[in-house]
Amino acid sequence: MFAPRIGRQALQRAVTATPSSTVTLPSFLVPAFQTPSTTTLTTTQPTGFSSRRAFSATSQRPSKLGRIPLSLPPGVELEIGDLFVKKDVTSYLRTFKRKLTVTGPLGKLDLEIPDFIQLDHDTEGRKVALSVQDRDQATQRAMWGTTWAYLNNYIMGVSEGHTAVLRLVGIGYRATVEARPGREEYPGQEFVCLKLGFSHPVEMGLPKGVRGSAPQPTRVLLEGIDKEVIMQFAADIRKWRVPEPYKGKGIFVNDETIKLKQKKIK
Repeated sequence: MFAPRIGRQALQRAVTATPSSTVTLPSFLVPAFQTPSTTTLTTTQPTGFSSRRAFSATSQRPSKLGRIPLSLPPGVELEIGDLFVKKDVTSYLRTFKRKLTVTGPLGKLDLEIPDFIQLDHDTEGRKVALSVQDRDQATQRAMWGTTWAYLNNYIMGVSEGHTAVLRLVGIGYRATVEARPGREEYPGQEFVCLKLGFSHPVEMGLPKGVRGSAPQPTRVLLEGIDKEVIMQFAADIRKWRVPEPYKGKGIFVNDETIKLKQKKIK
């Protein structure tokens, strides 16, 4: 019913059996049988077609975020430092970094970027364009968009600031922001005091550069210029009462939601 199946070795012997003859094969089978000892194969492939090509002939596309120029708002200045050697504790290799300083009305932030990230700073147009030295390397392509996101957060942080809202959902859950004299790690530090159903209140000191307030008993507002520090502190608070899917209780960060499950019926 079906034609007999021809294996690779049988077809290879058929190709090499007559050295003086010319065998015609489809173009998609030529790369599989071309070796230094193989006879000359005549195919119907178009002129200029390479017999050996990579699995994908598509060129590496640039990063969707990294290729977008960043705009500097009024009052924000960007300073690009020189290259320096940074010692990595996990490797013996020397890594070269470049320091960027972003200054704005709300403060100043420093960012260290790899040496293969190239910046084109247009001072007159107040724009910054990012690029990499070699787009074929996966590490450089990955850090292209990552560096763009970090720099964008820094620019927004020193000009407008970042916020995080924590919602306390649960009976008896309360939060206040108070000072605790004698327990301060730096002058003027405040503490977020949480009542989450434990036998003791939970007190967590605000990181330096982060301001906190409790506009409502079940709301905590965090403000600052460094988004990474704010969201990390919000995650540390969330660990005390992770949202659970049966009653919907817990500490929710920003627009976080959870899908409720049905109760287990025995």
